[in-house]
Amino acid sequence: MNPPAPVKNSWRASWKLRAVGLAAAALLSACGGGGGDGLSCSAADEKIWLRDYMNDWYYWYAVSPSPDPSAYASVDTYFQALLYQGTDPDFPKPDTWSYITSEEAYNRTFGEGRTLGYGVMVTGIEVSGHPDDPLYIRYVEPGSPAALAGLRRGDQILAVNGRTSSQLIEEDDYSDLAPAQTGDSVTIDVRTDTGDSRVTLNAVIYDLVPVPNSSVITTPSGRKMGYVMVKDMINQALAPFDAAFAQFKTAGIQDVIIDLRYNGGGLVSVADKIASFPNGAETSGQVFTSLLYNDKKSNHDETFRFVNYANATGLSRVYVLTGPRTCSAAEQVINGLRPFVEVVTIGDTTCGKPVGFLPQPDGCGAVINAVNFESVNASNEGRYFDGFDATCPVAEDFSQPIGASTDPLRIAAEDHADGFGCPGLTAQAKSKLLGLRVPAQRPRWLEPGDRRGMIGK
Repeated sequence: MNPPAPVKNSWRASWKLRAVGLAAAALLSACGGGGGDGLSCSAADEKIWLRDYMNDWYYWYAVSPSPDPSAYASVDTYFQALLYQGTDPDFPKPDTWSYITSEEAYNRTFGEGRTLGYGVMVTGIEVSGHPDDPLYIRYVEPGSPAALAGLRRGDQILAVNGRTSSQLIEEDDYSDLAPAQTGDSVTIDVRTDTGDSRVTLNAVIYDLVPVPNSSVITTPSGRKMGYVMVKDMINQALAPFDAAFAQFKTAGIQDVIIDLRYNGGGLVSVADKIASFPNGAETSGQVFTSLLYNDKKSNHDETFRFVNYANATGLSRVYVLTGPRTCSAAEQVINGLRPFVEVVTIGDTTCGKPVGFLPQPDGCGAVINAVNFESVNASNEGRYFDGFDATCPVAEDFSQPIGASTDPLRIAAEDHADGFGCPGLTAQAKSKLLGLRVPAQRPRWLEPGDRRGMIGK
């Protein structure tokens, strides 16, 4: 089938973006809608365009539903109806990843490295199905309204806009923490170590800090380790990540810890660069990942290769801190390194997303992120839909700062590097970890700050 008519100029613009990269992400907003072949931005015409696009570019087009677009009231409900339902034994999970976003939001995150929000991320996955458990703040974005208001990791959420934590957990709905526009506000009742209080936050657009923490640490046995957290796979992560490895190289580290526990993914090109630093010369030129499209678009299959950067180290082992939010391009780092170095994962099972998107503007202000390809490593290994189990299962302690000397995941990595193996888990902690699995339903549970993406750029 030929591509949809070029009325929106989106096909050509999409592939131009692929060539020039996210530095030109603003081109997304330049794709005009309507005109040309008579299609407009009406819901009826948008559904026709979406049907044709999915039939051509969707990875599972051949085994997905193909309902009549006129039976659906909106583009979004029709989009949901087109998604793969897990009927192929080779791909046993339904597509819970594809989504539609606005061009403005896409360009803001992946072009400018900024986001709209309050900056509060909570332990929604950890307490899913347990409304009597406490709901904690697990992460606060630096420079966000939440950070400026003094909220911290480990603060307990009592209520959000009058809805108790039990209600939030039972309904699996944290949408009040995700504003629609600047100026929106949220009221949060919190319990801190100084008492209970009520905080009102106003939504703003603020800069992301994709590498919030790095340091050289010395283990109890005297080994030098580098620790670096990568929160977002965006281009703005590269300079601080390089700076962290410059520090590591000067210090003569013997091991490195890359903290991806809250990294929901992003750009494949950034994941490739992140994965290139630990080993350096020995992996340079080797295949990091190959992106494999459907049979109609196999001519667009693409390979990304490791690069030897000046500040790269020559390590044969890498520690990666993981959890149920380690997803997509973050999982690619693990999978891409496995054929070449020992990858020791510490924490919990990753989310299981070995597929990704080539974001497609629809010409009417939206960007379609439908699964376009699967990702495999140099050994042709992929399809890790159940995620990567942790080498050392370790439960998080939300009362401890991320990456601090008291962080259980960091402690476990240090002990393993010192030759003491994996720590034992208490029965209660093991039961809790085994219960953490990403729900099968569409991502109502996705909390603000979770950006699951493997974007083929």
